Amino acid sequence: MNFSGIILGLVSFICIGLFHPLVIKGEYYFGTRCWWAFAFTGVLMLITSLIVKNIYLSVIFGVISFSCFWSILELFEQEKRVKRGWFPKNPKKNYDTTTKEQ
Repeated sequence: MNFSGIILGLVSFICIGLFHPLVIKGEYYFGTRCWWAFAFTGVLMLITSLIVKNIYLSVIFGVISFSCFWSILELFEQEKRVKRGWFPKNPKKNYDTTTKEQ
């Protein structure tokens, strides 16, 4: 039996599960200005994925990389969700309410 697909699927599932709260906490404490941290980590993991010779590690680093890139989009979406009242606002943060959301 070949468990490679199951193992890599599990790693992908765990990675997505870890990035969800990272986006929520990142937006809560830093707002959308922490997008560059996701971008930097994503590029770093992408380069690492290209350099690593082990196929499994390469795939894992690739999954982490694109999870970081997707988290940039989700960070801005999370800000919209907070403005709509779906998630709690950070009382220490100033939210611009002049922008209309559709």
